[in-house]
Amino acid sequence: MTTNNKQFLQISQTLEQIIIGQSSIIEQLLIALLSGGHVIIEGVPGTGKTLLVKALSKLIQADFRRIQLTPDILPSDILGTNIFDFNTRDFTLKKGPIFTEILLADEINRTPPKTQSALLEAMQEQQVTLDGKTMALPPLFWVIATQNSLEFEGTYTLPEAQLDRFVFKLLIDYPERSAEKQMLMQAKQGSQGRSTNIKELQSMATIENILNAREEVKKVELQENIINYLLDLIVKTRQHPDIALGASPRAAVVWLQTSKAKAWLSGRDYVTPDDIKNIAFPLLRHRLILNPEAQLEGVNSQAVIESILKQVAVPR
Repeated sequence: MTTNNKQFLQISQTLEQIIIGQSSIIEQLLIALLSGGHVIIEGVPGTGKTLLVKALSKLIQADFRRIQLTPDILPSDILGTNIFDFNTRDFTLKKGPIFTEILLADEINRTPPKTQSALLEAMQEQQVTLDGKTMALPPLFWVIATQNSLEFEGTYTLPEAQLDRFVFKLLIDYPERSAEKQMLMQAKQGSQGRSTNIKELQSMATIENILNAREEVKKVELQENIINYLLDLIVKTRQHPDIALGASPRAAVVWLQTSKAKAWLSGRDYVTPDDIKNIAFPLLRHRLILNPEAQLEGVNSQAVIESILKQVAVPR
């Protein structure tokens, strides 16, 4: 295990003390960070979505900005705009919150498609174009979007092109009874809430550590039989009778990259079939479009992914 591996293990353990009962979500978030992929987090209010991102940004010394997206937010509110200065008789660029290292787009489905699409170039190309001028974003630039899983009135469905640019869709549910009891015991002992812990956090890594770790992840090995297994799963998503639109070639590349990150995070320099399977649910759940007949029968993406994993033979 390298020094970077140990740093990420410490980060994970610290986050688990703040966001109790969400260890798998924390691991998947770190995998996305290591692979350089954007994430969408869905969950009911009060489950710690925003707190998790704020705590992680503090631990890795990253610049953090949060946008509360609403129906009246304009693309310029995110990207920035050129303002005329009467003193200099020239235009001055006022940069928007997108010029940061970690951007939390809160309730992304509450803003219209025009504003949602303002994030597309930044997420894909890591750059922003304003008035014909292209400006690079920070090397770490990472978008984490959230949405409420219960409230759909006044929301806008994210288009498939934008959903495909999110590496993972993470579902945060209520914690287990034992985890929630642990939270209550902490509150009983005088804690005023989980958010107060962030002020006491000490940084455990730097942006340079993150970028170096990404380079190490790229060196993780994949044997040909593992690549064939991944490809079989991708092809199966396009042939499954309940799926109208399967995983794209981009999804296949992302699946490979995130599997390598999963292996590296586990202290290995090679990918196993379990790494591939572990990534399947957060990577596919927002990419697969079920056909109308399956939806009418109550079939969901979770069941379809489970079916695909069972149907494809696991290599030795």
